[in-house]
Amino acid sequence: MENIDFTTIFGDSSLAMYFKPWVLQVFFVVLAVLLINFAFRIFLRKLSARAEKTANPWDDAFIQAAHKPFQLLVWVIGILFAAEIVASQSDAEIFRAIGPIRNVTIVATLAWFLIRFIKEFEKAYIKRQREKGKPVDLTTTNALAKLVRASIFITTALVMLQTLGFSISGVLAFGGIGGIAVGFAAKDLLSNFFGGLMVYLDRPFKVGDWIRSPDKELEGTVEEIGWRQTRIRTFSKRPIYVPNSIFMNIIVENPSRMSHRRIYETIGLRYSDIAVVDDIVKDVKEMLISHDEIDTNQTMIVNFNEFSESSVDFFIYTFTKTTNWLKFHEVKQEVLLKVYEIIEKHNADVAFPTRVLQVETSDTSTLTKS
Repeated sequence: MENIDFTTIFGDSSLAMYFKPWVLQVFFVVLAVLLINFAFRIFLRKLSARAEKTANPWDDAFIQAAHKPFQLLVWVIGILFAAEIVASQSDAEIFRAIGPIRNVTIVATLAWFLIRFIKEFEKAYIKRQREKGKPVDLTTTNALAKLVRASIFITTALVMLQTLGFSISGVLAFGGIGGIAVGFAAKDLLSNFFGGLMVYLDRPFKVGDWIRSPDKELEGTVEEIGWRQTRIRTFSKRPIYVPNSIFMNIIVENPSRMSHRRIYETIGLRYSDIAVVDDIVKDVKEMLISHDEIDTNQTMIVNFNEFSESSVDFFIYTFTKTTNWLKFHEVKQEVLLKVYEIIEKHNADVAFPTRVLQVETSDTSTLTKS
């Protein structure tokens, strides 16, 4: 191709410059890049269809992660190769950057692929575990994924610096000295980071848990645990963003981890029904013992408790087997309605507030109930 004289063919026309050997080489490089990318998309589409039929999350994550980084890598390498062809015809200083740019691009693309792979694997793993009906610890999964991504990012930055000719030992030494200044300047940021680390290690709560704090006006469901802050969704559906350092200084209650839910109710009967209180208490306790949703292995107390102002009171103290909030209230409703049936069976009734009014006249004193 180099022996062809296009000037002879086209004469002195300006078209001759477009048919110089290096121009055609650049054209064929760009065409090859387009064809490779087109073939790669078709290959990935077929490979992805096969991977979806397998139960292994690795192949799905690999295919999804490789798509964009590989296309970028092909384009960059192709353009830089074309630039080298042009550089052979020019002495411009800018073409000396081709080598470093290629090295940095390869490292950055590989890091991008690894970060995408970790992210896609995390999503695929969680999806497959849920499809199998197995519990997924989102907190641990997210923490490990973030840790691996952070390690990849730091390693990539160091390799890039080394590739560009910077001394890593010098950078690390500068980082050690500058870390003291940064530590003072970013005290709150570091405090939140270590607070998040303690949450990941101690695991007082995880994503999806309902938590509350008696020290703060804080209650809701944990949606995300980040390195700097934790997002909590209140029961009014408002998000609360809590710095992680807060959790190092407050008491956190985690109702999601309760083993049982408690029914603790005081019921008042009329004073005229005091003769049947003992029978009512016995029947209520028998009802609780025979109830399928009451855990008889836990503390169970049904006792006459108090002579109050307008009633004689007994209380129920027992625990349900379920911890589900909705089902607990259904069980509690059923228990309370059965308690009232027992009260009615003994011809008694629930007391309501009454007051005795004594009216004195000049002749007699009468008592009137209201």
